[in-house]
Amino acid sequence: MKFGGSQSSGTCVETKTVTAKDIGADRVMTDDIFDTTYCEKAGPKPPMVIVWRNVILMSLLHLGALYGVFYLPSAKPLTLVWAIFCFMSSALGVTAGAHRLWSHRSYKAKLPLRIFLAVANSMAFQNDIYEWARDHRGHHKYSETDADPHNASRGFFFSHIGWLLMRKHPDVIEKGGKLDLSDLRADKVVMFQRRHYKKSILVMCFIVPTMIPWYFWGESLAVAFYIPCILRYALVLNATWLVNSAAHMFGNRPYDKNINPRENTLVALGAIGEGFHNYHHTFPFDYSSSEFGIRLNLTTCFIDLMGLLGLASDCKMVSKETILARKMRTGDGSHRSG
Repeated sequence: MKFGGSQSSGTCVETKTVTAKDIGADRVMTDDIFDTTYCEKAGPKPPMVIVWRNVILMSLLHLGALYGVFYLPSAKPLTLVWAIFCFMSSALGVTAGAHRLWSHRSYKAKLPLRIFLAVANSMAFQNDIYEWARDHRGHHKYSETDADPHNASRGFFFSHIGWLLMRKHPDVIEKGGKLDLSDLRADKVVMFQRRHYKKSILVMCFIVPTMIPWYFWGESLAVAFYIPCILRYALVLNATWLVNSAAHMFGNRPYDKNINPRENTLVALGAIGEGFHNYHHTFPFDYSSSEFGIRLNLTTCFIDLMGLLGLASDCKMVSKETILARKMRTGDGSHRSG
């Protein structure tokens, strides 16, 4: 890879502009590149096994979030600000952390930033970083096949939440077990979080969001529990899930019309920059997950800020020439009117 400028307005210190020759087997990591050799097994599909514990817990969570909406008018302004802060922090733990840093290694982060992102990831409570990154690499490598954990070809509900309510397809387990996760095992922050995950989610996802408003500015426990804790948690979950569901079904495909992931502006807004999904599946190693840098992409803004502070570096980006060539070769033509 050569060092070079960016096609975007990003400011991440020390960027790498990726050219066409870097795409494919020459990349450092290939477990997030679609495997064209994988074939689904012939014969009947395995029976669907519902995990009723998860069904009950997810139902209670969403009922609690709905109940929390009715507390919004009585919440103190500081509580609403705190809820937004918790939303943004936990979302960054997924987008800048589990996704762009640990799943795709699209940039490098120094220890203080990795610790912050791991703590924020525990606040998001979407499985530990190791498991999240493993499943996400499998999602890219076997996208929309039986080996994809949230296979969108099985419908909106399955790819949004249903995949968490039933046993994994045997191919997900088999292929996921063959992915190279040595980089994750070598990261002490990732493995520390994995070892202490249950305690960390109890503290960061439930206790801290609830106790801060109650202790520091006298918010009622009910409001503190239902808004910055339960409602915030449910919103972050669904914003993330929409990337798996809506962004695989609704939108245009300016980079590759042969894959289902789409460019979806509404998802990008809710998931703080993760809705440019046709681009992301075409160039999964780009730290911005978008051609347009910081536009509608708060996660990229955050990583760029960390770069200015000296905490993020080596941000991989795709050259203008490579992007244009890919649009002309495999895009759906929508870029001409964009």
